[in-house]
Amino acid sequence: MQYVVGIDIGGTNLVVGCVADDGSALHGLLREPTRPEEGPDAVVHRLIGMAQRAMEQTAHAVPTVAFAGLGVGSPGPLNTKTGTVLLTPNLGWIDMPLRARLQQGLGLQTELDNDANCATLGEWWQGAAQGSSHVLGLTIGTGIGGGIILNGEIYHGAVDTAGEFGHTTIDADGRRCKCGNYGCLEAYASGPAIALRAIEAIEAGEESTLPEYVGNHLRRVSAETVYEAAKDGDELALEVVKETSRLIGAGIANLVNSFNPEVVVVCGGVTLAGDRLFIPLRREVNRRAFKPAASACRIVAGELPGTAGVYGAALMYLQRRQHEWGGAAGAGGSGSAPHA
Repeated sequence: MQYVVGIDIGGTNLVVGCVADDGSALHGLLREPTRPEEGPDAVVHRLIGMAQRAMEQTAHAVPTVAFAGLGVGSPGPLNTKTGTVLLTPNLGWIDMPLRARLQQGLGLQTELDNDANCATLGEWWQGAAQGSSHVLGLTIGTGIGGGIILNGEIYHGAVDTAGEFGHTTIDADGRRCKCGNYGCLEAYASGPAIALRAIEAIEAGEESTLPEYVGNHLRRVSAETVYEAAKDGDELALEVVKETSRLIGAGIANLVNSFNPEVVVVCGGVTLAGDRLFIPLRREVNRRAFKPAASACRIVAGELPGTAGVYGAALMYLQRRQHEWGGAAGAGGSGSAPHA
């Protein structure tokens, strides 16, 4: 059995692991902070080291292992044909030849795709969307990304930008987003945006126990802090989570009307809010979306927290290789993968 090294690059964390080509095993799982402020060269150097360690750990666990290649999920937009990261607002990368850098550093054939595409593909292969043919993924973390899976294949659009759901407009005159636009979903419902909305409310005089969770250092409030305080009954935190549910629900309703998916998988730290997020979110989708489309669609939390992107990056690599060999990897929505 061959293994593929999967890399998931996030604005907060880097995750690396080695996935069996049938998805049956994951070895050498490693996670480290991204630290984008150190610059792209430092991040790439760290990724190479992590991949090497993951391969060593996998070889120790599976002495007969052979490595087929490397799949990488990165924030975009990207050019998947050249393997270039064109621009990442949350990392500050511009025209980064990521595929070439990693391929040179590791000596493995490498394929690159959007991180949210990979996470969605991973959930289709091994997680919450198994058995479905029409799948949307919404990844909510440092930013908000999206993936579109049609019959087991990533849909990229004309120039690899399909699925940028975080940059759909929910308020034409709203908050400024890091992309330069105003009113993007990401500017309201990403992890940092959730925290910022809570901080702004406290600074405006609203009462909350949130400062107690961070030693009164208000700028240390994170989305996770908000979820924790909401579970403990803090009224401001509960209101922020409720409003976040409404905003994400409105965004998903637009997607349900546009794509008519069988399932929308929501991934990322936002799922820590649990039913406080999902119950009003589903209610908002049902209120706003075209009824036949809403009735046909399940909205679920991802089942592979922290590893969906690694699984998806590995399968993406296998599918690209299969296409190069003339096959149609993963077609049919069966949840199975090609063998390398």
